[in-house]
Amino acid sequence: MKPTLKEKLQYYFENTMSSGPLGVIRWLGISSILAILVLGLIIVLFGIKAEPEASDPLGFLEGAWKSLMATLDPGTMGGDEGWPFRLVRFMATIVGIFLISILIGIISSGIDEKIESLKKGKSKVLESNHVLILGWSEKIYTIIEQLIEANANQKNQAIVVLAERDKVEMEDELKGKIHDFKTSKLIVRSGNPLIPHEIEIVNANEAKSIIVLSPDKENADIFVIKTVMAFTNSQKRKTGRYNLIAEIKNEDNLEAAELAGNGEALFVYTADLIARITAQTCRQSGLSVIYSDLLQFEGDELYFQEEVKLIGRSYHEALFAYDSSSVIGIQTNEEKILINPPMDHTIQKGDRIIAISEDDDTVVMNAPTNKEIKAHLFTSTNAQDSKPERTLILGWNNNGSKIIQELDEYVPQGSEVTILHHDMSEAEILSPKKQKVHVKSGKITDRKTLLEIHPETFDHIILLSDQEAETQESDAQTLISLLHLRNIGNQHEIDMKIVSEMRDLRNREIGLVTKADDFIIGDSIISLMMAQMAENRNLNDVFKILFESEGSEIYLKPITNYVNTDEGMNFYTLLERASQSGETAIGYRIMAEKDNPELNFGIYVNPKKSDLIQLCPDDYLILLSED
Repeated sequence: MKPTLKEKLQYYFENTMSSGPLGVIRWLGISSILAILVLGLIIVLFGIKAEPEASDPLGFLEGAWKSLMATLDPGTMGGDEGWPFRLVRFMATIVGIFLISILIGIISSGIDEKIESLKKGKSKVLESNHVLILGWSEKIYTIIEQLIEANANQKNQAIVVLAERDKVEMEDELKGKIHDFKTSKLIVRSGNPLIPHEIEIVNANEAKSIIVLSPDKENADIFVIKTVMAFTNSQKRKTGRYNLIAEIKNEDNLEAAELAGNGEALFVYTADLIARITAQTCRQSGLSVIYSDLLQFEGDELYFQEEVKLIGRSYHEALFAYDSSSVIGIQTNEEKILINPPMDHTIQKGDRIIAISEDDDTVVMNAPTNKEIKAHLFTSTNAQDSKPERTLILGWNNNGSKIIQELDEYVPQGSEVTILHHDMSEAEILSPKKQKVHVKSGKITDRKTLLEIHPETFDHIILLSDQEAETQESDAQTLISLLHLRNIGNQHEIDMKIVSEMRDLRNREIGLVTKADDFIIGDSIISLMMAQMAENRNLNDVFKILFESEGSEIYLKPITNYVNTDEGMNFYTLLERASQSGETAIGYRIMAEKDNPELNFGIYVNPKKSDLIQLCPDDYLILLSED
């Protein structure tokens, strides 16, 4: 059955009206024109005069014009004469009031909708060469803070955020925790990173780098992988390569993520990284501070610099070419990363040195011609026989097994690990090759339980956070345990080597009163790394080498293994002595300052090499070494 004309008109009317303000305005215009035409025809048909004394009635055009004026401005009918003309103008005025009221309402509603749309963050971003952050988690604050520091010497660098949250809410939270954006500008948009249209809003193809955050929910890796695929497999992707940095939480998803990334995405595997850093740090007090210094954009960072003057010269010569920068390795012209290469390694054309420096413009060959090296202070390295180590792990979480595995790469055969937790079985522990694992049941906050296991007898203590508890509750448990351990240590007059895992960076300052050696804040470390890689993806290979057990890593070794501290010396002396052992010196630690946060806990990375320093026998040399 065919639709009637009435049904067709009604269907057209409904569709037009539902199309938005423009459709409604269209119908208002049509209605206004029809009303004016009808009133004009009435004036002509009935021969209505504008004035009773007029000799001729109004024509159609003049009548329509008079009706239009009454429609737009009701005040014009006040001077009308003659009741027929007044009646027509009155009808025009009524129609005008009705139509204009609707029009004003529609315009007002349209403006409100536009403002609301802008508040929701749906307008297109026109920035280019910006850093794009997709998703939302607690890591976003640290990442943005670091990007702000990275952009401090540049103007109008944009940081764009796209997440499935209210735009105003996101802006309020970011501005509430980040008080100074310096030279950077923050742009926030609300949308789903998995929807191509909403990705286009943030001009992703023009972004310098893209950071994909793992959300704080189950199956977070699925979101990350799908987001990466939305870029690498998009039909509207850019012709060049994306610089994607993403976080993966579950090792089982790492291979799938690499396939999705198709060589364009760099993935930070959270659990593995935290386990490696924890294992390294528990055996070397102060290491977490060094890592933090290198990963932050405040202070000194890692830079890549090609220097033609070094072509044909050795790595050893490159070490001494910079007074205010510390060379740690070389990136070959084939983009292979060499950290602490052999001292006689020759620098080739196209190679870039990797250096720790205050800024990219401070990596300059400014070493003095005459470098005073006090060779008479050199000592021989005291080789010590490795003995089995005892490690105490208080608490348990998903990183526990990996930490034990990583410890297995460093400790001697016959070492032991004791785990204290209120609810776990030995079945949860992987069997390490060098260590024997003991599991004891009890609360880590219970002093009596701690006294029974004699923590003062262990070489290293690792305090893990409770990932099942709320963040502040978990950190509170950690702080209580640290207070007990400090008191037990004071009673036995020993300094226990304690590494604590905390979840909230703000609680670290509170934890300093416990005099723990190091604090590991996993989210903070991951955030710092992702921010660094967003600025320079080559750093990913550097971090891989530094954090793995194979190859050269950062060590703190007794200063007396290298020099006699009876007199002052410059850092060139330490650099030369370390190079004789195939190691690269990058700093030192003053143990008298180890509890002073204002002095960076005694850690000095990338000191000016020509300055005179006075060290003590208890101090340490910070260097890159293979063991």
